[in-house]
Amino acid sequence: MLRTPTGGAGHGTATAEARPMSIGTVLIQLREEFPEVTISKIRFLEAEGLIEPQRTPSGYRKFAPRDVERLAQVLRMQRDHYLPLKVIREHLDALARGEQPVLPSPGAQRDLGDGVWEAGPGGATAARIGRAELLAAAEVDEERLTEWESYGLIVPSPDGGYDAEMVTVAKLVADLGRFGLEPRHLRAMRASADREAGLVEQVVAPLRRHRNPQTRAHAEATANELAELSVRLHAALVQSALRTRLH
Repeated sequence: MLRTPTGGAGHGTATAEARPMSIGTVLIQLREEFPEVTISKIRFLEAEGLIEPQRTPSGYRKFAPRDVERLAQVLRMQRDHYLPLKVIREHLDALARGEQPVLPSPGAQRDLGDGVWEAGPGGATAARIGRAELLAAAEVDEERLTEWESYGLIVPSPDGGYDAEMVTVAKLVADLGRFGLEPRHLRAMRASADREAGLVEQVVAPLRRHRNPQTRAHAEATANELAELSVRLHAALVQSALRTRLH
């Protein structure tokens, strides 16, 4: 449980508890329960709209106790339920509306769409679909799927199935094909994705080797966050390059 600064008895206590805190004070409070949290993490969650601390005229962040508790809620949902930030935001918004949404328990399955279900961490199996399911969900024929596989855009799992994410990949490859981009043009994107995944793996590897089970569990949430940042950076760089070339 997070502890807020306290003062004397009566009204003095209430005043002290309501006193805004600096980001450094917030970090100290959170690290008791979340040893891996950083100032950069707090700033990232603010940028994603999960918290909205007040700002002083000079631009310094000032966190109310409710901001700190909301941060703790976000971090718990990442750690205990492995939820992406979008789902966490929707859950908190529902709570603010007076609703009582239920979080999935660790290991519970979630619907990925297109009839594909994913088992969460601790579940019996990872998300897998068969070739027929992939063809149907992506609305492509056998010939095109075989071609995409030959260029490494679609990669089957060792067991012969496919990760559920391959449905999204297949749909995007098909959409790009409508603009005349063939699989051979997209190999560079695949190579770039592999390099970015390697960087993320380097960052989270120490967390996965940690003795603390909570820290090891936090590795997946960290990997998801890094992947989200990587995608945003890639999109921003492409947009910037296009503006430079087209103007």
